[in-house]
Amino acid sequence: MDTLLQRLGALAQTDGDHGTAIPALRVYRRSKTTDPMPCIYGLGLGITVQGGKRVSLSGEIFDYGPGQSLVTSVDLPVVSYVTRASAAEPYLAVGLELDAGTIAQVAASMDFTGQPAARSARAMAVVTLDQGLLEALTRLIGLTAEPQLIPLLGPLTMQEIIVRLLSGAHGPALRHLVTAGTPSQQIAKVISWLKGHYREDFPMDDLAVQAHMSPSTFRQRFRAVAGMSPLQYLKQLRLQDARQLMLNEDIDAGSAAVRVGYESASQFSREYTRLFGAPPLRDIRRLQV
Repeated sequence: MDTLLQRLGALAQTDGDHGTAIPALRVYRRSKTTDPMPCIYGLGLGITVQGGKRVSLSGEIFDYGPGQSLVTSVDLPVVSYVTRASAAEPYLAVGLELDAGTIAQVAASMDFTGQPAARSARAMAVVTLDQGLLEALTRLIGLTAEPQLIPLLGPLTMQEIIVRLLSGAHGPALRHLVTAGTPSQQIAKVISWLKGHYREDFPMDDLAVQAHMSPSTFRQRFRAVAGMSPLQYLKQLRLQDARQLMLNEDIDAGSAAVRVGYESASQFSREYTRLFGAPPLRDIRRLQV
């Protein structure tokens, strides 16, 4: 872990989110704790190397610090914040985006005979970071200092990371979500569809038809994977999109509400306040300070 800490410190010498020469790899640094921030966690691996972080998924709490890894298997609306950080020992973490197609391809070539089944369908989990995964991730980050080697060694190291994830403690849940025909994989497909169509108006029961499930079974399976109902998930996608529209395009709350699919401005304001802790105008002003 010391080597990884040194490499992250070299890459992130100031607070913020730092991209690297490897597009899927980002480094995060904070010198003080942060306020809870609603955001979307996509398919990926997160490792806190110094400090601590808390992620809340519809009331379910995931705390993780050095020696632990967090994997999100589908896009999930969460609230996250740094819980331990200081100027002397800043929060340092690494995030690695994963590709579902690559995971499925690698999983198809592996033998999981005798491996345990997933204990939970939840698409987010924190487990102890195993040494092999730590070493592979450290090597991947080390490649950022040798950019000429990234095209050759980057894909190989990424594949090793995926193999280690599939064969380790995160494996059962990941395999369940990429195995064709499983209920979790059907839910993952619906979530992927929702990402591209959440601004549209459609009957919620149409999602159950997509998943080839009855409405009641679909709602049950969806909650098991995403930690919330399909309607709650849809609302969070819309509200977070509206927040970004107001920040990036400087439009008013009413216009943003219509853009993301709300018909009632008052309903939008109520649900926005419930999620972000302040009405739209006050929240945006707070973010712009």
